[in-house]
Formats: sequence, C-alpha cells, structure tokens
Amino acid sequence: MRSVERFSTRVENYVRYRPGYPAEIIELLRNECGLTQASVVADIGSGTGKLSELFLENGNLVFGVEPNSAMRAAGETLLGSYESFRSVDGTAEATTLLPNSVDFLVAGQAFHWFDPIAAKIECARILKPAAWAVLIWNERQVDTTPFLRAYEQLLLSLSTDYPVVRHENAEAAISTFFAPVTPKHKEIPNLQEFDLEGLEGRLFSSSYTPEAGDPGFEPMRERLREIFSSYQQGGIVRFEYVTRVFYGPME
Repeated sequence: MRSVERFSTRVENYVRYRPGYPAEIIELLRNECGLTQASVVADIGSGTGKLSELFLENGNLVFGVEPNSAMRAAGETLLGSYESFRSVDGTAEATTLLPNSVDFLVAGQAFHWFDPIAAKIECARILKPAAWAVLIWNERQVDTTPFLRAYEQLLLSLSTDYPVVRHENAEAAISTFFAPVTPKHKEIPNLQEFDLEGLEGRLFSSSYTPEAGDPGFEPMRERLREIFSSYQQGGIVRFEYVTRVFYGPME
C-alpha cells in the first residue's frame, strides 16, 4: 500500500493511543539550534498533529504538511484552537510552501516514509539560510522487559510487513538527507501505560497490523490478550520508548 494511504483507516486509534513527544525537545532546540517563539516551523508528515502541538504551545507559527486527508482532518480538529496553525495538503517532496519561508523543518515518526533525495531538494527550497532540520522518532524498546519482548515477537510473527517498514531501516537515509553535515543525536526517555483496551488500540494503530475482517486480525488480537494477561500488573502494561532526535543545519 502507498505510504500516504497506510493510516487512513487507523486515524482514531492513532489519535488516542500513539505517544506524544517530550517537552525536552523544545528546550534542546532552544539551547542548541536557536529556536525562539518567532521561529517558523514546517512539520512535514504532521499526521494527527502530535508534534505540531509541541511547537504551537511554544508560540511558533506551524505549517502542518500532511498528504493523508483523514490524518490531516484529525490534526485540524486537534489543533483548530491555535491561531498560529496552518494545515497544508502537501508532501515532503512537494510541500507547496513558499521559498525561503521556514526556520525549522521537523518530522515526527515520518521521515522513513519520505524519498530522502527529493525531500532534501524540497527542504533546500523552503528553508531560510541557516535553517535547521529535525527528525524525530518515538522508538519503542523491544528488549527491556519481558512484556516488550513478547510484544515484539507478536509483531515479528503475526504482522503484515513490520520488518520491512520499521523506521530503523531509515538510518542510512538520514545521513544522505543531512549530508555533508553530520547531524547531532539526542535520546530522551518516554513512556506510555495501557489497560487492555488501550493496548489493543496501540497495536492496531500500526500500519503493519491486520485490520478487522482480515484473517489475521483475530489471531493477533487473541495473542495480544494472552500477552496482556501474562504481564499486566494492576491491569496495566508499560511501553518504554527512547525519543530519538536527529538535528542539524541544512546546507
């Protein structure tokens, strides 16, 4: 399935159950990249608006560029109260933004869907001189607890195409995107806690899981419930993340 369409039927779960982004990202960019309230931010692949909201709360003008109409509509609903939010129907390779109009290009949980060469060309077009690019992922830990090891095995055994689309595959493209600059890298702890309903929503927010009506849906849900029963404590399981931030000036 084309990357633009993969999340169209998963928007509600994505909004409710995907993690947000740590506020420490703003402090990092203030201290090391000169982010101010006056900085203009383009959030590329903005989805349902989780990363855009972080910058809107900082007082920034944010262009949320999202090609998927269902995701874009969810972002408009979430962020409609912010006067400094602009929703844009565009892609990383063709944002439709004006030339030399952006101080910070950011992408949360999205860069691995981009064409890195075409996105770099578009980035050079829209960014002002001495602007920055910031690529961010909430990386779910896969081997720090028995629950997370069991969850990872569930994905490896019963998902549709998890090994192919996982964002870790984009590491080489990150170097290509920032070249000739070597980006800096920061890791920030992040956490979610789920009851069984939340855990199911988190699982099926992922584009690599079967949907209701697919022959693989019920076996995957049943195995998830077995995992929850085995590892829950007080009716709760914990997702541990490392929020990985790659950032550098664009030349």
